[in-house]
Amino acid sequence: MKRIILPIISLILIGVLAYFAYDKMKDVDIKIKLKEVEIYSKHIISDFIEVSDGELLNGNEEIEFNELKKVKIVAKIKNRFNTKMAEEIEVNVVDKTPPEIECKEKIEITEGDKIDLLKYAKATDNYDKEVTISVLGEYATNKVGVYKLKFQATDSSNNKKEKDFLLNVKEKKKEVNIVEKKQEDKTFTTSKGFNGVTKNGLTYIDGTLVVNKTYSLPSSYNPGLTNEFVKNFNEMKKAAASDGIKIWIDNSFRRYSDQKIIYNNYVKRDGQAAADTYSARPGHSEHQAGLAADLNTSSSKAHFENTKEYAWLKDNCYKYGFILRYLEGKESITGYKFEPWHYRYVGVDLATKLYNNGNWIALEEYFGITSKYE
Repeated sequence: MKRIILPIISLILIGVLAYFAYDKMKDVDIKIKLKEVEIYSKHIISDFIEVSDGELLNGNEEIEFNELKKVKIVAKIKNRFNTKMAEEIEVNVVDKTPPEIECKEKIEITEGDKIDLLKYAKATDNYDKEVTISVLGEYATNKVGVYKLKFQATDSSNNKKEKDFLLNVKEKKKEVNIVEKKQEDKTFTTSKGFNGVTKNGLTYIDGTLVVNKTYSLPSSYNPGLTNEFVKNFNEMKKAAASDGIKIWIDNSFRRYSDQKIIYNNYVKRDGQAAADTYSARPGHSEHQAGLAADLNTSSSKAHFENTKEYAWLKDNCYKYGFILRYLEGKESITGYKFEPWHYRYVGVDLATKLYNNGNWIALEEYFGITSKYE
């Protein structure tokens, strides 16, 4: 009996010892959590691997990934029997971040202009120094319209980013060919009963030279800034200075040819209909008469109407024979927008009547005449 039992016990002991020896050498339970990372990212070893029935020895070791390639990292592990081992993990470093685009939201050009749209966009990328930019959508620079387009930036990893923008192709404003129309000699009576006369292309009403959209000057008329304007302006300037007000001439006499250039530049920019509201056609400008000037400024952006200089001129210019020519709220009468800087010399008598105790009357209103282009 003993002979039978002893061999059996020996076999059992050998089996038990073999089991424990195998279990001690057996690998721990490993789970790979991460195999792909973004370029320039930082990770620790424990981000990639999870260990059960053992210990991750270098779990807090930090790795920075600065190249687009496959990288092998090593996790150091100790099992429950203190046996140390290494697990190698292959990690793919990728770039999945799209470029960033900075661009103008609206680009405006004139019909027929040549344009490089790409100069209006700039792209930056987290990895590439240079990024390819292209324009998506159809447009025609020789056809007026507003085109909805996109800038697209593409990096070397084929990541793409798009940004919308508008291309506004504006109508090309063409220069207007103004044909001088000579006024015939005549006499007439206005709707208010004033006598008018046109002679040698100049129109006088009740002795006052009139220049507006209805009554023009010949292109040859070239008096320069008249002596009567200069003399009376200097007296007004001196009186203003004694009241602590500084006034000066910003823009005065213009030749017919000068006005033609100025007017056509406005037409090219804004179109004829708009230009006619604030700029005189050649031959129709009071500046050519040598009797008008823009004081201190000639720009609406200066908001001269809000200054103490304007307040003084509005209430005192008539004393020296000057009138505020283009009045606020009377655009349909004078033919032009309000110009707080434009003053015309007409003499003290007429200026006083037009001042009307501070309730200004337009020249056209007083004489009973129009200011309209034929």
